[in-house]
Amino acid sequence: MFKVLIAEDDLDLRQLFSHVLIKNGYSVVGVSNGQEALDEMENGFFDIVISDIMMPVMNGYELVRALRGSGNNIPILMITARDAFDDMQTGFSSGTDDYMIKPVNVNEMVLRVGALLRRSQIANERRLTIGNTVLECDFLTVNNGKEQLILPQKEFMLLYKMASYPGKIFTRQQLMDEIWGYDTGSDTHTVDVHIGRLREKFGESTDFKIVTMRGVGYKVVKI
Repeated sequence: MFKVLIAEDDLDLRQLFSHVLIKNGYSVVGVSNGQEALDEMENGFFDIVISDIMMPVMNGYELVRALRGSGNNIPILMITARDAFDDMQTGFSSGTDDYMIKPVNVNEMVLRVGALLRRSQIANERRLTIGNTVLECDFLTVNNGKEQLILPQKEFMLLYKMASYPGKIFTRQQLMDEIWGYDTGSDTHTVDVHIGRLREKFGESTDFKIVTMRGVGYKVVKI
């Protein structure tokens, strides 16, 4: 059972979020500010944090910075009454993973919590499964149940990145920045070359395919 820590000074909202999450199979602990959240995390393990911004003692921004500053990569969903772009930008730049504006649709909140936990599991396990195909980060291998291929690092990272978000379109520049780095001397044609190699190896896959979005980039879709 996943364990959720809610930092929200509004008691009614905290109880509402807790009720909905418990109803959906989560274990929940609620606190009223960021400092109490840190105290709870020192005494026990949590899978995800849901935090308000405006709280006494320690606000949401300070909580996120404290967690990220200590190397804690727990998924964080920020919930706030503020809707200005600058506030949202501050939240993301401090290390927030997702953002919701009050009044919160609690059903959407549950969906977002589930999505963040899935991404976190992928990152922690360093393994990704699509149908019968398994990608193993530590070994740079792709196993479809019949054969196992060891890929060059860049090819593997390119496929793993896109397969982690099936259906999401990545521009060539996004892929260059994330896989090759911002200071690479290569151009975006390098992405096309690597995509071509991946298609040669996995063009017959019955689990996924790499789709070209003409003039934009690429995406992986499940079959």
